[in-house]
Amino acid sequence: MNTKLSQPAGPPRKLRSGRDPKTNAYRLVHGQADGWKDLYVDRLGDFLLIQSPLPLTDPQLEAAKEWKATLKIKGVYFKKLNRMVQQSTTVSASPRLVVGLEAPDDFEVMENGLTYRLSLKQGYSTGLFLDMRENRQRILSNHIEPGFTVFKSAPGTATVLNTFSYTCSFSVCAARTGATTINLDLSRKYLDWGRENFRLNQVNPNDHDFIYGDALEWMKRLAKRGDRHDLVILDPPTFSRSKQSGLFMAKRDYGNLAKAAAPLVRKGGVLLACCNAAGLSNAKFREEVRRGIRSCGRKIVLSFSATQPTDFPVIKNEPAYLKVSWLRLD
Repeated sequence: MNTKLSQPAGPPRKLRSGRDPKTNAYRLVHGQADGWKDLYVDRLGDFLLIQSPLPLTDPQLEAAKEWKATLKIKGVYFKKLNRMVQQSTTVSASPRLVVGLEAPDDFEVMENGLTYRLSLKQGYSTGLFLDMRENRQRILSNHIEPGFTVFKSAPGTATVLNTFSYTCSFSVCAARTGATTINLDLSRKYLDWGRENFRLNQVNPNDHDFIYGDALEWMKRLAKRGDRHDLVILDPPTFSRSKQSGLFMAKRDYGNLAKAAAPLVRKGGVLLACCNAAGLSNAKFREEVRRGIRSCGRKIVLSFSATQPTDFPVIKNEPAYLKVSWLRLD
């Protein structure tokens, strides 16, 4: 089996070779598209995280050792992909060390020149979804595509509502442009994690709002009090459950989510809608988002669709799972 680092043409070459001075968190191997069926390898700063639905094989372990040496990695972790992760404990869901040095409880990585806190000991997720890197960069640079900015006026006067904010990485990018953010999440732990990400990037979290609670319920509450924002971000989990709203399934409920978010976008503002549910096609996703927006009497005046970045390559057997719509509303 070939153990050389996957080096497709184009932008991933510099990234995956470890030669990008502003980013050391990226996908190194993306399954069959990179010649490694069912194997996914992420570089997270000084550590590698290998993920697979199958146990790690001896050839894969040998490849990991070579990658560790090539990229001067301290330690390699393995996580078995699990569809029933919500029923797992933090310890059982966390990756296990297979080669090298153990990671500290938390450590820092760089992405597009910003710093984020990660952990390999907090359960299934590490604290940063690498496939959203290009969308974070769009906020950071205030540039979606030629002729389409995130903020129409000076970012320093803008407000951003980040629902399902997780560890607030989108908000960190917005805050670095000068925008003021409101962060909604159903986890106090992740909101605290988000505050730390703000501090790591020389942003005072006290200048921003962090709200614990059900995102759908809070969006209704904020709409009633007349809140309007320059950017509203929807990046929900595929599944979630709360006492207030019950079970949320992105495949089933995204249209209602867009309906709740659209009134919160000020005239000329932008709705960022993201979905990683593989069972929801891009066409259906876009249809549901537009249905939700239209049901509020709003119109889309400018749109841009994105998918996963080039270090998450797409092939016929592994089609794109990430769906992203940037929508300017009237």
